[in-house]
Amino acid sequence: MKPIQSSIKLAGLLLTVVPMLGAAATGPVPKQLAGVPSEFALMAPANPIAAAIHSKSALLPVTLEKSANGKFSWQTTVPVEGENLRFVVFAGAAKSWAVSMQDPVSKRIQPAEQLALEKRAVDWDLGGSSVPAELYTFKNVPRGDWKVSVESARADQGFMLVEAEGSERLLSHQVAFNQLLGQRIGLVASVYDLEKSAANLRAEALSVASLRVTAPDGSVRQSAMFDDGLHQDGVASDGVFGADFLADQAGDFNAQVLIRGHNDHGGSFVRTAEHLIPVVDSDLSLRADTISGKSVGAHRLALPLSVNSTKTLAGHYRVYAEVWGSSSSRGAVPVAWVGGMSDLVNGALDVGLDTRWISKAGAKAPFELRNVRVEDADYFITVAKADRLALNTPSLPKSAARQIAIDSEMLIGPRPASQFASKGVGRKLLLVHGYCSSDVWGPVAGRFSNAAVFKDLKQNRSHDAFARLILAFGNTWNSYGIVAHSQGGAAALHLYNYYWSGLDHAVGNRLIQSVGTPYRGTALAGNAAALGSVFGIGCGTNSNMTYSGAASWLAGIATSSRAKATFFTTSFTDRAWRYDYCNLVTDVLLSDPDDGTTEKTYGQLPSGVNGGHKTGWCHTSGMRDPAQTTDGSRNSSMSANAAR
Repeated sequence: MKPIQSSIKLAGLLLTVVPMLGAAATGPVPKQLAGVPSEFALMAPANPIAAAIHSKSALLPVTLEKSANGKFSWQTTVPVEGENLRFVVFAGAAKSWAVSMQDPVSKRIQPAEQLALEKRAVDWDLGGSSVPAELYTFKNVPRGDWKVSVESARADQGFMLVEAEGSERLLSHQVAFNQLLGQRIGLVASVYDLEKSAANLRAEALSVASLRVTAPDGSVRQSAMFDDGLHQDGVASDGVFGADFLADQAGDFNAQVLIRGHNDHGGSFVRTAEHLIPVVDSDLSLRADTISGKSVGAHRLALPLSVNSTKTLAGHYRVYAEVWGSSSSRGAVPVAWVGGMSDLVNGALDVGLDTRWISKAGAKAPFELRNVRVEDADYFITVAKADRLALNTPSLPKSAARQIAIDSEMLIGPRPASQFASKGVGRKLLLVHGYCSSDVWGPVAGRFSNAAVFKDLKQNRSHDAFARLILAFGNTWNSYGIVAHSQGGAAALHLYNYYWSGLDHAVGNRLIQSVGTPYRGTALAGNAAALGSVFGIGCGTNSNMTYSGAASWLAGIATSSRAKATFFTTSFTDRAWRYDYCNLVTDVLLSDPDDGTTEKTYGQLPSGVNGGHKTGWCHTSGMRDPAQTTDGSRNSSMSANAAR
């Protein structure tokens, strides 16, 4: 995993940032989050099934080996499912390979470029590393299994990305998000027909199901997947295949599921799904079975969670727990959920509880914490948990439940007396870029009144590290709103949800506005990681933006925080008489409509404010339609409505 930098130059100044795994005594001031019991399900750990990949394509690894003629070659079978076919060849250092194809009917072998309607040079920016490729487009070719051969004068590695025209989709996901060093990580896969209501194809329709795992050190392991009920795949012969691997290293694993099969009409198909799976090294555990609440105000309790570890106890973690009480007439009574970021101090993590939640629920002792979890702050991986912890409290003030209206202090805790360490003056609108970004807002900053451009260009940050950098930059001003692009929108929401900042002083219509933010993740994060395992990624992989990573992150974002974010999505101009896309390569991977990076479906923020969808705009520059950050009409509207 790429370490988080301890300092960075912003606007010509060197701003010290608290290290992600160091003490945070002088760092950001965390909010003490809470919410109503009806949000227990929203704040529960992410469901792996809900974060599944639904793949319509196949990213086939290519390894050229020496053949009898002295050259290096590789061969595979590519099913043609409809009248058309597209595939992209990533040739790596060779830049270009000789590609030939054998017709399934005549068995004639021809160079692919002679059969293709078009061969076009394309590239894909893998997080700062531009990878050249060649796109082959075919029209009206015979259906069936084509043999595709690649030949080169050297032993290269690369990929072939195959687009499918068929309606079969590969559904693949982790069995559980148990991503600690030493655990076995299981994945399952099944196939469904997009055009049918039936869930899975018959088990025997899949002829090949395999799992290919690239470890953090670059080593590759491959295994078959089974539908026998013995490989975390559920019931035997139910059409669900499973396999697992040992997480024997800390860092990012790239796990690729590949399936081949036949549909009800006898036609072949091939699909893959690429999973980016971070693994953390932690042996943190909760030390006590009983928590003793401490009074820290007129109606506030500190709930210290003592922890054990053989490693250095430092840093900060995301903590969540449900508070339950009792009633003589109702039995167990749900009170509230509590949580947020917590600094590890003297071997304990503090969580705050406003006792008015107890009064509002009409609850009394005995109390307990349920579903307690402590998570890594960068990857939201559970490192310690407890189903139940007894909670002892001091004498509580009495008040009638009907007199209690939920206020901001109950939801986010009391405002710090230090005014959350901000010594800035004035109001400002911050323009925030995204992952591994160029200065996307700089050229259009003049369209925003009273704005300042945040710059952490061409960098890779977790949502938490990103949010802390925005906070450090924003401390120049007393209050601010944010307009953000791509990952910057998630980082801005993360900042508002977890830490006191100038956002909490801002006045105006829209506190956070975002364009093209993959709040629920993007398939490209996993695909880019797979390609990057061979070609390298300039800025590094980012698991927060995978479907599964985004789901785990969202499991800690309160409804009240989401309501402060207005999000906008875009996609390419769609014309009936032509083939439309934002990026030719990513179009093979993403489901329409998309902006070349973020699919409209996964750009939605549940419980956020949907600002609308526009066509004719793409995610960034270099795509077919203009970059969404250059939309003058929307920029003017965002400026006029922004809080500052």
